[in-house]
Amino acid sequence: MEKYYISTAIAYTSGKPHIGNTYEIVLADAIARYKRQKGFDVYFQTGTDEHGEKIEIKAREQGITPQEYVDKVAKEIKRIWDVMNTSYDRFVRTTDPNHEKTVQKIFKKMYDKGDIYLGKYEGLYCTPCESFFTESQLIDGKCPDCGREVHYASEEAYFFKLSKYQDRLVEYYNNHPDFIKPDSRKNEMINNFIKPGLQDLCVSRTSFKWGIPVDFDPKHVIYVWLDALTNYITNIGYDVDNPTEEFKKYWPADLHLIGKDIIRFHTIYWPCFLMSLDLPLPKQIFGHPWLLFGNDKMSKSKGNIMYADDLVKWFGVDAIRYYVLHEIPYANDGSLTYELLIDRINSDLANILGNLVNRTITMANKYFDGNVKYLDKSDLLDKDLINSINLLDEKVDDKMSRLEIGGALDEIFEVLRKSNKYIDDTMPWSLAKEDNNKERLMTVIYNLLESIRVCAIFLKPFLPSTSDNILKQLNISDNRREYKNNNIYNTNDPQPLFQRINKDEKLKEINEK
Repeated sequence: MEKYYISTAIAYTSGKPHIGNTYEIVLADAIARYKRQKGFDVYFQTGTDEHGEKIEIKAREQGITPQEYVDKVAKEIKRIWDVMNTSYDRFVRTTDPNHEKTVQKIFKKMYDKGDIYLGKYEGLYCTPCESFFTESQLIDGKCPDCGREVHYASEEAYFFKLSKYQDRLVEYYNNHPDFIKPDSRKNEMINNFIKPGLQDLCVSRTSFKWGIPVDFDPKHVIYVWLDALTNYITNIGYDVDNPTEEFKKYWPADLHLIGKDIIRFHTIYWPCFLMSLDLPLPKQIFGHPWLLFGNDKMSKSKGNIMYADDLVKWFGVDAIRYYVLHEIPYANDGSLTYELLIDRINSDLANILGNLVNRTITMANKYFDGNVKYLDKSDLLDKDLINSINLLDEKVDDKMSRLEIGGALDEIFEVLRKSNKYIDDTMPWSLAKEDNNKERLMTVIYNLLESIRVCAIFLKPFLPSTSDNILKQLNISDNRREYKNNNIYNTNDPQPLFQRINKDEKLKEINEK
């Protein structure tokens, strides 16, 4: 069985994740579930990034220890991931003792190799991003990643020889054109960071304590990015002397799924760290776009943050999963407002999907007591629908292979639309009026049930609970991904999948909370 290792970035434990942060875990989950469905041995890792100066400051402000602080936030992040029905295999934490011990060994190995050396850092530092920048990298004098103020910092620090690996990195980019996706992200890395020349990277700090100590120089703690990035290997059994069988099986990762704001760390720093360790690089890094509130980035200062658990309470898990997976384009930022969300639920989930399932099962029960089998009374309308059903596997696979998740959902919903049109064109209610049309009527209902069955299977990675609900109503366990003429249906009572939402009432309910 072919392996597939997918990871999200580990969530920084500075606070509760908003829906924009949560989008990433849902996106990774859909890909992981799809790969499992296609027969891959999937390993799906997520977790939390728990060290750094920002954590130390936040814990101090709350009068608790940094460990108590991260324990609390990590628990909340895991709860949100579970609320969204995500199927990760391992939830990792960078305060795990095994991770900390392995990071110390990695640091020492790089030091012994001459890739890490002691020096002094003088430069511009962004505390929230825990990153140093040169003057030329700032945008309007501020941090290029978060837009906040930077300040001058000077301290003794260990440095990683990033410059040593620049030529190898460029060569790797050239020989692996799909390493960074979308292409715009790769161009950004080359033009903004590599062409001006890579600066050696500060990989330790002495001005705070909340981090993994450098074991041979304990006044230094290991810089958060060297600590955080190595989670992708430490948690599957990497060891500098004796890596485990699990590590040999799953590394290199097939896909690191990350936000576009941390693309530099994953496509420049991380590959160079791996080269230093003589390890293969991940096969692909996808820097996904952001989910905006309207046209603005979500932030507490703007008061426009939406949290996944609140949205789930108002709209349900699968409705939120559908919206974020469908509405965030492959390369451009997506937009979320309550109004847009309600419109999409009503048009796609309640009308196209829910209405089709409800109408079809109701007709199966009304006309045939739910007992429907294949009768070869077909015409050209049937062939068009059946052809669409049978092309679905190829079309969805093509979109998923290019990480165009919204496009994959569009292909499924196109078949659902065709199925609704097929009802209008065949008019089962008219066929039911004539006894001599009984076999034709059963053929029509059978075709609709098969279309719904196949679409429900394809929807499983994206809307897992809804898919299960549909198959339960169809009362069938056939997992074949194409139209079959040998199924026998004995449908259950129809249950509404998604209720239409009264926009004004729902907005009033939300605003009153």
